[in-house]
Amino acid sequence: MENELLIMQLIANGGDARSHAMGSIGLARKGEYDAAEEKLITARGCISEAHKVQTSLIQKEAAGEKQPISLLMIHAQDHLMNAMTVVDMATEFIHLYKNQRG
Repeated sequence: MENELLIMQLIANGGDARSHAMGSIGLARKGEYDAAEEKLITARGCISEAHKVQTSLIQKEAAGEKQPISLLMIHAQDHLMNAMTVVDMATEFIHLYKNQRG
């Protein structure tokens, strides 16, 4: 049961990070760059929290505690990687919007 809770934390933090990153793009599109940057900071915080959970799972496995591979775990990892990509893209979008408008 403990692993399922950790996996759900990965999913929740990944989803939150992605939502904040997408919100930052929308704010940048409207020219609200400071708010966009703040939302991106929040997104990165969510990624950081997810990484803590992911690291704990990796450490368990490295210590010899076999971790079951489940569809839920695969989904969580996919969620996190997608969120990381969106955060990276949001950073670039904000930069592009700022430079486009001068």
